[in-house]
Amino acid sequence: MMVAASSLIGMTTILAKILGQELEGESLHPLQVSAGRFFFALMTLFVFSRFRRFKFQSPHYAIHFGRSLLGWAGVTLMFASVTFIPVSDAISITFLNPVIAMFLAIPFLKERISRMRWMAALISFTGALILLRPGLDSFQWASFLAFGAAFCFGFENILIKKLSFNESPFQILTINNTFGCILSLTAAAFVWNAPTPRQWAELAALGVIMVSAQSLFIQSMRSGDASYALPFSYMTLVFAAAYDYFIFSTQPDGISVIGALTIISGAILLGTREIFQKK
Repeated sequence: MMVAASSLIGMTTILAKILGQELEGESLHPLQVSAGRFFFALMTLFVFSRFRRFKFQSPHYAIHFGRSLLGWAGVTLMFASVTFIPVSDAISITFLNPVIAMFLAIPFLKERISRMRWMAALISFTGALILLRPGLDSFQWASFLAFGAAFCFGFENILIKKLSFNESPFQILTINNTFGCILSLTAAAFVWNAPTPRQWAELAALGVIMVSAQSLFIQSMRSGDASYALPFSYMTLVFAAAYDYFIFSTQPDGISVIGALTIISGAILLGTREIFQKK
């Protein structure tokens, strides 16, 4: 299930890149693309809820709103970044989010950070600096959009952890996409450009695929050993690079490969360390 989730997440980034470039008429603004992602994801959840009954416990709306705001900002920045830099580079940088969550866990969750976790963080940030290509003509300023997305996703992870103690995954997903839909549609109204029929179909596919990926990810984490499932989440990078190559003929260079492997190494070290500590 984790591999399937990874393939779907990679697919959403490619759809965002297609919508953000002038491949089939006028391109759509990243705010509009993220609005489509949240709106159609919410519609998918509503359809699904018609076939199963879910009990909603007392939600912590303030945390939900903060989580949704960060998620919306992260998704928008991510979708914006892939229109300028290779999808594989953007996804690699967003893999910094567990490291950022580690830093934020110090003040917000009062967690203590071991030397091994600091080392994992240093390795991952080194990989991110490699992807920035400092001092080279190919310096990618748009990588800072992906950095912003990673920060938002990292902070979002802290709030998700707080919510998961008392609320079900479906409740968290539904409330998140409801708030995200309101925020994204409000922002998109200022940059609205009428999509073509094909773009409407792609926006719908984006929402359906994203919520399907989220559901598969949650199920894989709940039904199996996290230490076994988590490494497969990095297959997202492989799928995204493959889609980018076949659709846009974008081939990762040596720097992209080295940077991506460095970030993933640090993230895996951090993830496995936390899992073994829990055991």
